[in-house]
Parts: sequence; structure tokens; C-alpha cells
Amino acid sequence: MNTNEYDVIVVGASNAGGMAACAAAEKGAKVLVIDKMKSTNFLYRLSLAAVGTKAQKKAGIEIDKYQLINYLSAFAQDNVDQKLLWTWVNNSASTVDWLEDNVLKPHGAHLYPETDAHYQTLINTAFPTEHDVTNDKHEDVFYGDWVVEKAKELGAEFLWQTKLEHLITEDGTVTGVLTKNTKTSELKEFKAKKGVIICSGGYGSNEALMQKWNPLGLKKNVYSDSPRDDGSGQLAAVEVGAWRDEEPAEIIFDRGSVPVGTNTNEYYVKSWEDIGYFWMGSYPLLKLNLNGDRVGNESAPYEFDMNRATKQPGYLQVAIWNDATMDNLEQFHTLGCARLNWPGFYNTDENKEEINTRIKEGFVQKADTVEELAKKLNLPVENLKNSVDNYNKMCAQGKDTEFGKESFRLLPLTEGSYYGAVYGGRLLATLDGLRVNTKMQVLNTQGDAIPHLYAAGNASGGFFWGSYPDHVPGLTASHAQTFGRLAGQQAAL
Repeated sequence: MNTNEYDVIVVGASNAGGMAACAAAEKGAKVLVIDKMKSTNFLYRLSLAAVGTKAQKKAGIEIDKYQLINYLSAFAQDNVDQKLLWTWVNNSASTVDWLEDNVLKPHGAHLYPETDAHYQTLINTAFPTEHDVTNDKHEDVFYGDWVVEKAKELGAEFLWQTKLEHLITEDGTVTGVLTKNTKTSELKEFKAKKGVIICSGGYGSNEALMQKWNPLGLKKNVYSDSPRDDGSGQLAAVEVGAWRDEEPAEIIFDRGSVPVGTNTNEYYVKSWEDIGYFWMGSYPLLKLNLNGDRVGNESAPYEFDMNRATKQPGYLQVAIWNDATMDNLEQFHTLGCARLNWPGFYNTDENKEEINTRIKEGFVQKADTVEELAKKLNLPVENLKNSVDNYNKMCAQGKDTEFGKESFRLLPLTEGSYYGAVYGGRLLATLDGLRVNTKMQVLNTQGDAIPHLYAAGNASGGFFWGSYPDHVPGLTASHAQTFGRLAGQQAAL
């Protein structure tokens, strides 16, 4: 068994891990980053939240920190550590500015601060925190390799296909890691003189852990979009006495179309591929349960859509729309990654193309009449007809007298081809994790710091609870990068 010695070992080359490596190396630490995969593909997010950045100041964007933190606390019913929220908001700008100055600009990229955070109802409260990684052509720029490149430039070493098996401790202090090469199964020990930082992400693709820590998540999600999230880093920390969040938190997209008749107990696809991707699920379309009945206001954060479905038979919903809907998507004024046109991901033509693809694959049904659509979706014909008729009447009068959806989001379904999709949640990531203090030190069950053990990103907890507040765009990635940077700085001391 080979032994190597470093000051700081970072587990995971993700948003948190890459920033932790850079920060620790900047402080002069000898840094090793291990990652069980071969690269950072699909890891680094394009949208970053922050408050008070140079880009925001230049654009004239001002955000009241107290209002934002009070909102985040209320959103989580105060099931969070408010000190962590304040640690994020007070360090987010310096982290984002560092990324732009040291990683993006040297490669001809920069951050675009989004000013639009329009909302009319309490449930859709939004803040203009979004920064999009782009260039002068307003293209999406994938920068993960640049972060790794910067970390290497600062002296950090990377070992890929290297998985954390166990943490090594001496008298209660973490002193290193035992790893396994995922290709050869070779075991190696690495010593860490100053600290180990767990940045290994969540556990959403480990069905056993989902059943243990988030059983409802298995029912309301039909896809896991993070197949590498096996929970191994969190498990290693728990072995040495770490304290985990006791209730789940997650970021879910309402974009997982499934074949008609799907049983969610038997359908949980873990893949990077866009299987069944249904981007329009995040638009406030007419949405029904599997009995063809409308059961709530469709204009709400992404995850609320899927939370609503858990109170209905089958844990799934059905979205209904027509040709006119797809020609008027801009009227919905969606925000964040569901925004129509850049800096969102899809425009009208791309949405139509995706729907046509899903029709060919059998995930979306198309019909000439509402009655025909009901049969294709296996919905009670009369129930669907009544739901569509009632919805059309409210659209005509310009007021949702049933659930109070904003009038500008009421689009009637009166003609043209009709479309429908049965859909569930796409789990982007679990967000409950190891409890940490404001120095990113992992705590034991008595609330004391475990010496030389740190955590950041989706492996760390205390920051989110329940549903993700997607109307604070970019918060997950910013939380990871900001706390990763702080963990690296602290571990290197």
C-alpha cells in the first residue's frame, strides 16, 4: 500500500472541490484533488448567484441582503443555519469576482448579470442574483476545465478515477484518506497534514441511500440527472462521527416526461443523457392529475410542481397545451434556466424541436381533439374535457377563479393540435448533507468540529431544507463555489 503526503486533500473536483483546491493552493498548501470520475464534465454550472459583485455594481443591480436572507429563511421554515446563509451572502461576491478575474477573463469569457427578476405573486418572489458565464457572442461557456487548469497552475495535483473509501483518523483527528482506483481497484493511502475537504456531492443515484434519507424523493422523481452522486463522501464522514442533516433537501426540475402508464415505483433512470427531457414542464401550462383534474396553481417554483403531485395518485402530473401555446411561450415570462431565449437554454424553435422529438419517442402525445388526447394519455375523457373547458372560460374572463394564477399566464386551449405529457421530477441533486460551521468544519453529533475535516457543496448541509428556492437563480452553484473557496482557505491555515 503506497503512502503519499499532502497538506490538504480535496475529495471531488466539482464546483466546490475545484474552488477549494484553488483557494488552498493560493495559500501555499500542497494540494491533492481526488475524483472518482475521469473529468469535470457536466459539473460546473453556467448560472451563479451572488450579491454585490463588480458585474452587478456596473449594471446598477442592488439587492437587499436582509430581505434576501429573511426570504431564504422563511422559504425553509427556518430549518437552516442562518449563520451559514449570512456566510454565503457576505462572501458570494468575492468568490464570483475571483472566478471572473482569474478563470473566465483570461479565456475571453465573463459574467453577464441578469437584471430581470419579475414576479407578481408571493409564491414567485424572485431576486436578481443570476450571473451567467458567457462571452461577447452571448454563448454558454463551459469553464470546468479552466478551473482545473487554474488549480494545477497554482500547484494542485489531480488524481482521476480515484474514489474515497474511508477517512483515516488518529485520536479523533482526520489525518488522511484511503482510496480505491475505480479502474484497477488498487488501494492507496494519502496523508493530509492540515485537512481533508469533502466535496463529493449528494447521494441521488444511490437508491439505498435515497430510500434511507429521502424516500419520498424516490417517488416524486423519475430521473436522477447526477449519476455520479453515490453519497460516498458523506458516508465516509459519518463513519468518523459526522452529523448529517436529519431531513432531506433537494433541487428538482419538473421536466421528466415518462411513457403513459409509468409506475414511479419502478421507474428511476440515472443518466447524463436527456432521456425524456421535457423543458416545457417548467412553464405554467394547464396541469392535471392522473384523473384529469386540475388540483392547483401551476405558476410556482419548479419543485412545488412535483410536491403538488405527491398529494395525487401515482405521484405524476399531466401537462396539456396546444400549438398556440408554443407560439406564445414568451407570454409566460419564465425566469432562471426556464427562461425563454438566452440566458435561458431554449428558444421557441428549440422547444418545438424537443416536443417533436418526444412525440417520436412516445413521451409526448399529440391529437386533433381533446377527446383523442384523453384516450392517448389514458385519462377519463369527460374529466379532461371539463378541465379544459373550465380553464378556457377562466382564460376568456382573464381571471383564474379556481387557484389564482396570474392573468398574464392564462393561455386558452381552444383550437389547433393538442399535446399532453405525463411527467415527474428530475432530481438534479440532493442538498442535505454534513453539518458544518461557518469555517466549513464538519461537526460531530455534539456540535463540535471534527479536527481537520471540512465539507462544502452538496456534501455539506445546514443551508437548504425541503425544496430548492429556484427564484434565487444560481444559488446551488454559488453555495458550492463560495463554501468550497472558504473551506480551501481554512484548511490551508
